[in-house]
Amino acid sequence: MFSNLNAEIARHNVKNADIAKLLGVSTKTVLNKLDGRTEFTLSEVKKIASIFPNVSISYLFDESA
Repeated sequence: MFSNLNAEIARHNVKNADIAKLLGVSTKTVLNKLDGRTEFTLSEVKKIASIFPNVSISYLFDESA
């Protein structure tokens, strides 16, 4: 669902488990959010964006890409 975010995750070798730890949720929850089954909260978006300081939040979470 978030193709730009998924691309950056792959490009930087970030593991879903790392994101889960950062957010304080399970890996399954991260997968559900990346697949669009559940929504990211604003605080989660900000935490994830901090991993990729050279790209904008709007780029990472662009659903049309």
